[in-house]
Amino acid sequence: MKAPQPTDINKTGHRRWVKITHWIGTIGFLFLVFSGVEILMVHPRLYWGDVGNDLTPALFEIPISRNYQHGGWDKGSPFFDYAGSPVSASRTYDIFNQNSWGRSLHFLAAWLLVITGIIYLLIGLFSGYIHRNLWPLVKELSPKLLYGDFVNHLRMKMSFVKGPKYGVLQKLSYSAVIFILLPVVVMTGLTMSPAITAACPWLLVLFLGAQSARTIHFFAATLLVLFLLVHVAMIIRTGFRQHMRAMTFEK
Repeated sequence: MKAPQPTDINKTGHRRWVKITHWIGTIGFLFLVFSGVEILMVHPRLYWGDVGNDLTPALFEIPISRNYQHGGWDKGSPFFDYAGSPVSASRTYDIFNQNSWGRSLHFLAAWLLVITGIIYLLIGLFSGYIHRNLWPLVKELSPKLLYGDFVNHLRMKMSFVKGPKYGVLQKLSYSAVIFILLPVVVMTGLTMSPAITAACPWLLVLFLGAQSARTIHFFAATLLVLFLLVHVAMIIRTGFRQHMRAMTFEK
């Protein structure tokens, strides 16, 4: 069987519900990225396990704000002059902190993406859309077809294809986003909520602690951002205007 050629054309456009959920989900995701970066700037350190704060060793730090390697804490001083007195600790300088609005926006954007994603998933599964267009067939997973599609992408030998006629690498990447990365991002986000884990403590067991969930959340979100960047690059490479028309008002 020959590898799919970049000149294959599908005259059937995207379904209306696909367009609507696509753009609403995109808006929600962009708000999540914006607010997520702001939250990370406030505390650009990631940990592993149950506990993580400025007084515990970090798994690694991310140099994205002045809070990166802020210098630690001044030496603790006792409140009172007796043995066992409570000790205070102060930062070496005032840190950047705009966490409240960032967390609120992140939470609201998450609901927008989750609700839209559930609607997309339910319609896609029950209508057969996902099975027909996104789920790779067994015969498409042959090494020859995978290699051929990979070479076409590597050499940028692609052209505009109207509608959901996807190559095997597109199917694999879309399936990974829908069935792996997005669920992991949602579930690790829930694991960082004490109210949720009080009702569902198994989440802490599943993701090896709240701080481990935060670290996994970061890496899964980073992979989603990389997917978005590659997705946009492929759209620009194969015809930005045609893709915008096909995913908006064109039937």
